[in-house]
Amino acid sequence: MMRRVRCAIYTRKSSEEDLEQDFNSLDAQREACEAYIASQKHEGWELLPDHYDDGGISGGHLERPALQRLMQAVDEKRVDQIVVYKIDRLTRSLADFAKLVDRLDAAETSFVSVTQSFNTATSMGRLTLNMLLSFAQFEREVTAERIRDKIAASKRKGMWMGGRVPLGFQPDGRTLKIDEAEAETIKTLYDLYLEHRTLRDVKEQAENLDLRSRCRERAGGRVSGGKHFDRGHIQHILSNPIYAGRIRHKKQTYDGQHPAIIDPPNWDKVQDMLQSGAAVARGSRQKATRSPLAGKLFDETGDRLTPSHSRKNGKRLRYYISRRLVKDRSRKHPDAWRLPADQVEGLLAELVGRHLTRPGAAIAMT
Repeated sequence: MMRRVRCAIYTRKSSEEDLEQDFNSLDAQREACEAYIASQKHEGWELLPDHYDDGGISGGHLERPALQRLMQAVDEKRVDQIVVYKIDRLTRSLADFAKLVDRLDAAETSFVSVTQSFNTATSMGRLTLNMLLSFAQFEREVTAERIRDKIAASKRKGMWMGGRVPLGFQPDGRTLKIDEAEAETIKTLYDLYLEHRTLRDVKEQAENLDLRSRCRERAGGRVSGGKHFDRGHIQHILSNPIYAGRIRHKKQTYDGQHPAIIDPPNWDKVQDMLQSGAAVARGSRQKATRSPLAGKLFDETGDRLTPSHSRKNGKRLRYYISRRLVKDRSRKHPDAWRLPADQVEGLLAELVGRHLTRPGAAIAMT
């Protein structure tokens, strides 16, 4: 009795171009694969009805919905043969191919390319496949290098090479133009830092002024952004050379073709302040004074007091503050405690000392 070979066709296209057409690249791949399966009918090959098509997805990784469904069917031993138009439709990575082959072997499944004369069921087919994949991966890596070199050369000329458009700008071909409304937010953040010199104070003042990030509309009508700036976002804005009319590429910075929102001398001054502040913070952490009462004090609401600190005239001042001041900074807490650590610790040490010097105190503790 002829063995039944259940065949599944897998198709893939890297770009979304032309996918909306009635007959696109995925259809052409499937038609060729169907014809090949029909030519192998005498071997017991029969086409399964399920479609496994990935449109607009790169072959450089395995995170593809249709491929995942196909491999699930393979694992469940519902597929005996995978048929592809060309091997690079399945994967363009030799490492990924090795992972797929392991799963195929475990399920006793093989695959065939209809335009390349090999079949993984034979040792010669596997050798040919490895050679083709090696060249495919080499081609992909060379192409990636060319793209990286092109981006680097363009950025050296000060061109904007795409990506998420920074707050304060709008795209203008291969450069950027200033968004006047958002640019005022950027200028205000820089002015606040030059005045207050700490990210924490800038964040608090920005919230008081109701400064917010850009609203972005996502696919499906979902809206993100439009929120108050956190400290990380503020630091990113303050350290981004795009606002001084420059373009960054890795560790190098070049003069950009776009206008500056912040005068370059002022931007350089902010960078010096950020660096000096970071150096002071690193040094202070190394010599940080412990807070021995951490976790042992509570305010009148039962909220635990947590260690905190601030700086004034270069001096580090320690406090014990109600935990809600740290946990929920978006709200004001007029009833929260903020106690000077040195005074609290000194007072408690004095009280403990008086207790221990009382007659019979040592005996009572044993």
